[in-house]
Amino acid sequence: MTADVPRGTTPSRVTDRPGDASPFALGLLLRRAHWRAAAVMEEALRPLGLELRHFAVLIVLVDRGPTVQRDLVAATGSDKAGIMRVVDDLERKGLAVRKTVPGDRRVRAVEITPQGMELFDAAHVAAEPLAERLIAALELGEPERLTDLLTRFAHPASGEA
Repeated sequence: MTADVPRGTTPSRVTDRPGDASPFALGLLLRRAHWRAAAVMEEALRPLGLELRHFAVLIVLVDRGPTVQRDLVAATGSDKAGIMRVVDDLERKGLAVRKTVPGDRRVRAVEITPQGMELFDAAHVAAEPLAERLIAALELGEPERLTDLLTRFAHPASGEA
């Protein structure tokens, strides 16, 4: 198989190192940044007996209130089986409960418990010093600028992909 590269040119070799001009560079840098941030979040959650996948569901429940499991799949980017396992874990720990939805006994909504809310708040307290360490290399104003840029990138104006 031959690629459609004009003769006499060499395509950019993709890396995620500073200065890479490849069209893949942004995605690779975002992936590396995600890995680094996820590792810090996992470090904050571990002493609380939580994994990032559990916390992702708790975030949705705090934000939206009781949420049907199929909507948790979409909100977390997980799959149906994965969400079932996470919700099972959260229920076993007393952090969430499944309740039937009025009018449809087959559908179950997941709701955070008071204990789950307490742990959610504790996770934020535990994460604060680790989050500070994560941004320590940034200069004054850069963390806010980075947050703004990533927010606009992750949530483009309607009509943009």
